[in-house]
Parts: sequence; structure tokens; C-alpha cells
Amino acid sequence: MKSIQIISPSGAVENDYIDRAAFRLKSWGYRVSVGRNAYGRFGRFAGSDQERIDDLIAALTNPDVDIVLCARGGYGLQRIIDKLPDIRHKQHKPTLIGFSDITELHQWCCLQGVPSIHGLMCKHLAELPDESEALLMWRQALNGQSLRYQIPSHPLDRKGQSDGVLIGGNLSVLYGLQATRFGLLPVIRKFHRQGQNVILMIEDLCERHYHIDRMMQNLRLSGVMSEINGLIVGQFSDIDVDEGMLCSVEETILQAAEKTNYPIMMNFPVGHVDDNRPLWLGRFSSLQVGSDNVLIN
Repeated sequence: MKSIQIISPSGAVENDYIDRAAFRLKSWGYRVSVGRNAYGRFGRFAGSDQERIDDLIAALTNPDVDIVLCARGGYGLQRIIDKLPDIRHKQHKPTLIGFSDITELHQWCCLQGVPSIHGLMCKHLAELPDESEALLMWRQALNGQSLRYQIPSHPLDRKGQSDGVLIGGNLSVLYGLQATRFGLLPVIRKFHRQGQNVILMIEDLCERHYHIDRMMQNLRLSGVMSEINGLIVGQFSDIDVDEGMLCSVEETILQAAEKTNYPIMMNFPVGHVDDNRPLWLGRFSSLQVGSDNVLIN
């Protein structure tokens, strides 16, 4: 029986979401515990910086914890990501799950050599129906199984095939990590040194169109777009239409990759949506973009 510990390493979360998620996980047969400060509130954060650091370290270094489930995202991890210990040489390394601001922890996991799951957190675990595809796939990932997706093609997809380690997450968070040791380039180059290509996944929420352009141009100018081997574009939710940009958000993203030739997939169901399918990050993946559908293994 796997053990799950729920922690709140970033923004404050409604206690009811933690309780209902824990109840559901227990009903599935998991042993569930809750971090000491998971219910905390310190302004917009789930506890002080030190309290959140303490819960993270306790969960990541506890040999009895198999899975660390982040209760929610919300801003906060950038304040503490550099305070985490080196666990690369520890025998036991739990699997971390979350998305949004948890992208910071996914980057940390990649640098530590620990695969993690970009996936649902407590609110959706509390509210989604049992038949939800995202929830069913989440349970599959939780059991350590590989994930395979076949998604209809998008008109702006770029056909092709590539293999590599999948990394990424929320574009705004990744942009905020640029020029730090947790940024995309240090992670990409770590895998390159190991002889592995990299596929990048991005998604975002409530950003202005020109902000997305700014962030994508930053990835282009910094060399990120030329050092990856494939791109998966998830959901860009609640983006205001900006006629002044003269193109769609998808086209803006393509413009930042115009001098590359790797496959690009648009509209993958991942991000700040109910149908937020899990993806293993820090693991080898295959991306096949065809005329009719896209395969991700």
C-alpha cells in the first residue's frame, strides 16, 4: 500500500479541499498523511517560508512517504526553492505531484534526477467525478504506470517525430526562473550532458497575449527554443483576445520557434482546466505528430 503525504508548499488552500482529497485517496486504499503546516495561512502563503520549507524537507526525506502531493499552486515557491536539500544520493526518493507554481519543484526534481508528475492537486481530487479521464489517468500515473495519449491533430501542429526527456510546466513560472540555476537551460543542458534530448511542455492561465509573446521571445533569445527537440503546447486558459497582436496565441508560440524544425503539438489537455491530464516529467517520452493525430508515450 503506497503512502501519500499532502503538503502545501506554496499558496494557502481551503482546508476542505485537503480533507476531501485525503478522504478520496483513503477510499482508494492509500495511506494518507497531512504535513504539519499544510492547513497553514500566512498572508497569501500556506504558512511562513520556514514552515513551508520544513514541510517540504520532511516529506521529501521521509522514507515512509512514497508520494508527495502538493495541495495547490499559488505563488510562493520561488521564495524557498533554493533552500531544499540535495537528495540525489539518497536511496529513497518520493514522487512529487502538482502543477502551476509547483513547476518550480518539477524543475528542482529534474536537477535532482527524480521523475515527477505534472498533474491534479487537491481541489480537483475533491471535486472531479470518478469517470473523469484526467482522474483515471492520474490514478494510473500514481501507480507508476507509463502514460500513452492519442490526441486529434490541431491545424497549427508541426508534423514530425522526436524522443527525449519531458520537462516543463507553467510558462510564467518557467519565465520567472530564467537566469537562475533552476531555469530551463540548466535542466536542458543537464540532460544533454547525459546524451538525452529534451521535449518541452508549456501551459498558462490569465496572461495577456503580449505577455505570452514576451515570455516566448525570452525563450527564443535565451536559446531555449533552439536547444529542445520537441514542443507540447497545453491549455492557455482565460487569455483575453488582443487584436493588436494580429495573430492567435498559438501562432505567437510558433513565431518563437520559426527557425527550428522539431515537431510541435498544440492543444494538449494539460493546464488550469478540469481535463488536466497527467504527464511524467523527467522521464523519457516519445512525441509523434501526424496529420490526423498525435501520439505521446
